[in-house]
Amino acid sequence: MEISPITPTVGAEIAGANLAELGPSDVAMIKEAFFTHHVLVFRNQTLTRDQHKDFGRLFGELHIHPSKRNGMNQEDPELFMVNTKPDAKLTNGEAWHSDVSCEEIPPMASILYVTQCPENGGGDTMFANMHAAFAELSTDMQQMLIGKTAYHDGEIDLRNYGLRLRDGQTYPKASHPLIPVQPQNGKPYLFANRSFTSHIEGIPRWESDMLLQGLYQRTATNPRIQCRVKWTPNTVVMWDNRSVQHHAILDYAGFARYGERVSVLDSERPSAFCPN
Repeated sequence: MEISPITPTVGAEIAGANLAELGPSDVAMIKEAFFTHHVLVFRNQTLTRDQHKDFGRLFGELHIHPSKRNGMNQEDPELFMVNTKPDAKLTNGEAWHSDVSCEEIPPMASILYVTQCPENGGGDTMFANMHAAFAELSTDMQQMLIGKTAYHDGEIDLRNYGLRLRDGQTYPKASHPLIPVQPQNGKPYLFANRSFTSHIEGIPRWESDMLLQGLYQRTATNPRIQCRVKWTPNTVVMWDNRSVQHHAILDYAGFARYGERVSVLDSERPSAFCPN
């Protein structure tokens, strides 16, 4: 396999890997690259749904999306379909976010397999390294954020898509450290996103809004911490859902895009970063 970084900060393309037939040394190399580059791109893949799931299971137990657990969605519980029609006004993930960060134990990785790309060449996905986002903050700001928790509410994301829970349905809500530590590399990262995070706990709401809006804006407008992936048919992209945020771009009105996502459950809740 050949690993080619996309940017110095985040992302790498891996050539020469057949995700349907990986040996132990291949898996070890992919895991090392994953924790180094945070976003991995594999092109020209041909996977059945079971092979897609088997690749995800190399990293842990598969996550079941909350919409499948509460009956809002009756599709395969281990797959999340990204099916954007030509007349769609919205698409999944069209904002900077981490997937379902409102879970008590959010997914540690997402693996999206796109088989149909828009014919106009659109539909890129942007990724931001949240280790780098935290590292770029001043020491004073870092010290202010370390030790604080943020409240993540899944209904915020539902409302963004015009959805409301019905009687008897629930959606996850959870408090997580604002600055957790990534267990594989021991580094802190910023864990708050516009799609799910309601507020920073323990401070006045106006202070929370001010801090969060500033952090969101900085993430969205800072190309130094970002990479952009252009999809081609039969491409798999895997990203660290803890230390990376992503943004799907809907710039293909009149065209369709289709993919299926497997997510990998983390082994434990996010843990707060404690500087030495």
